[in-house]
Amino acid sequence: MIKKPAIDIEEIRKLPKVLLHDHLDGGLRTETIVDLAKNEKIDLPTNDPGELRKWFFRGANRGNLREYLRGFEITTAVLQTEEALYRVAYEMMEDMKNDGVIYIETRFSPLFHTKRGLGYDQIIEAVLRGLKDGSRKFGVQFGLIICAMRNMDPSKSLEMAELAVRYREQGVVGFDLAGDEIGYPPKEHLNAFYYIQRHNFYITIHAGEAFGKESIWQALQYCGTHRIGHGIHLKDDIITEGDEIIEMGYLAQYVRDRRIPLEMCLSSNLHTGSVPDLRYHPFPIFYRHGFRVTLNTDNRLMSDTTLSKEFYLASKHYGLDLEDIEKITINSMKSAFVHFPQRLELIYNKIKPGFARFRKGLEMGRAKQEKLRGKKQ
Repeated sequence: MIKKPAIDIEEIRKLPKVLLHDHLDGGLRTETIVDLAKNEKIDLPTNDPGELRKWFFRGANRGNLREYLRGFEITTAVLQTEEALYRVAYEMMEDMKNDGVIYIETRFSPLFHTKRGLGYDQIIEAVLRGLKDGSRKFGVQFGLIICAMRNMDPSKSLEMAELAVRYREQGVVGFDLAGDEIGYPPKEHLNAFYYIQRHNFYITIHAGEAFGKESIWQALQYCGTHRIGHGIHLKDDIITEGDEIIEMGYLAQYVRDRRIPLEMCLSSNLHTGSVPDLRYHPFPIFYRHGFRVTLNTDNRLMSDTTLSKEFYLASKHYGLDLEDIEKITINSMKSAFVHFPQRLELIYNKIKPGFARFRKGLEMGRAKQEKLRGKKQ
């Protein structure tokens, strides 16, 4: 693969982008955490927002998924009131606007927000109010995904599935199974997935992040997932030589042939130890060989990232150019769980015109530079 100069991150920020895999409780502003912790009398490692940001990043960047997830003990602790949940959802929409994201599917599990007596309906309605008010204010469209946790009792997963379906007309677009994969196979939660399927609703599952291709196979063939969260270990079903695929197993063939989206998260995969170095990430192999890949943030606070930064990393390490970024953005929008007309509206009225305006601006800038050079000569 020929390396090209990386696109400047500030230029990437101007482009319309789509984010499908982002955890609401993994993207709080540290200023907000400090403020909420003060109100709730929760002790923090530090009350300085800048230092707290570094603390979260240090804690997450240990090469182990279980260590990575420990930061959520703090973020969920400060999200135990309707006011806090509303605020974080609203602020996230502003953060998306500032990063050029035009559509986001954010996810969270109400299971973690009941310690002060909130019911599931209160929790989800507070988040939806924040998302809707933020959408009106900042012009960013959204879908909400409800997470079950693979390490909890499967009966809880069914409750989350029922909750997701109950709010499908209010902004919930799908159901997810998250958490540590090792020792907690997705097929243990079949009742939840059957419930979602019987209601013609949408599924994404964290799979192939910390465990092998078997996790992906189960997510697809037992649970009926429509997207794969991460999917790193799909590489275990592929034999490569350099950038070329020499042989592909039936699982990888199925994923590619059926256009099953892969929600890839470069920084997160590095920090959890899913890959030892971005040089070994399978993203460029998948992308160059026709898999439907999308780029995502996973947990913006823990990984100290934004969607613009993830695209910058892909540009820097894998040579993505403007056309590649547009293609991946359209892949993401095609793969979103919102209805088909909304996907088309965003592709043809936001994404394609946005990239066209950006190209025109580049051309005008180049023409101006050529004109200035001509005058100097």
